[in-house]
Amino acid sequence: MAKLVTIYGGSGFVGRYIARRMAQAGWRVRVAVRRPNEALHVKPYGAVGQVEPVFCNIRDDASVRLVMQGADAVVNCVGILVERGPNKFETVQAEAPGRIARIAAESGVAQLVQISAIGADANSESLYQRTKAAGEARILEAFPEAVILRPSIIFGHEDGFFNRFAGMTRMSPFIPVVGGGTRFQPVYVDDVAAAAAKAVHGEVAPGIYELGGPEIATFRELMQMMLLEIRRNRILLSIPFPVASVMGGALDLVQKATFGLFTNTLLTRDQVRNLRRDNIVSPDAKGFSDLGVVPTPMETVLPAYLWTYRPGGQYKAIHESASHLKRHQ
Repeated sequence: MAKLVTIYGGSGFVGRYIARRMAQAGWRVRVAVRRPNEALHVKPYGAVGQVEPVFCNIRDDASVRLVMQGADAVVNCVGILVERGPNKFETVQAEAPGRIARIAAESGVAQLVQISAIGADANSESLYQRTKAAGEARILEAFPEAVILRPSIIFGHEDGFFNRFAGMTRMSPFIPVVGGGTRFQPVYVDDVAAAAAKAVHGEVAPGIYELGGPEIATFRELMQMMLLEIRRNRILLSIPFPVASVMGGALDLVQKATFGLFTNTLLTRDQVRNLRRDNIVSPDAKGFSDLGVVPTPMETVLPAYLWTYRPGGQYKAIHESASHLKRHQ
């Protein structure tokens, strides 16, 4: 019988790419999510019955254990950028990974892969980064042979970075930029999935790997690249960190005052703290080269999905080509 991998958060941005790769490799894939009916898009990744969404509450031992039954490998992709209701940084990013690792060890799972983030640091001012580090520590305590992947900001067709800011250009003459000088090393989502798949197959040594693409650019430079790709001129409005912190704090208070009816997905104070630090691979860290994966440049992927934000959509390039021909007649 084909091997089985349980992927917690397997219908999300990164998880779906890992699920697809594992299905293509012939594995049975169990996608553990909160709302299985909203994860049906993963089923066509494999043959009938090969990829199955199942319900799981990662805050509950019994639920985590149930979807792990019979699994040869486990991948945890669950993470949040904003706290909502019971989904707090501490419960989702610190307690849940430890729970998954402990139950995986008790269940005799062979491989455990954790998707973390560059910048995970127990001493960080950011709660997001502190809980990422706490999750890693609890995993290694319970499952020392785990593989932990720390990607920089991830891009791809469904990303929440380039898509978000490109979407702003449709309604606004400017783009707010907090931490314009902060450096990032964007990594293609399928490269992260390739690294995770190698780890599931047991082809890499246990440990922590930091994943960054071939280019390092500041936040402002990434926005300029995006604007060039979507053929729009917009003002990049720099917002100083003190001002951004006040804005984020005010939006956080609105979320609390409305008891969660308003979710602050715009800017949180914790995100401002994150933006104060570069998000690039450390000089002495293990990375893609140690995993045998060649990272994909942004220029080969961004045009494939950002064209939708151009004023003329897919026909913008045709119009540009036609205008060049007219000038040379």
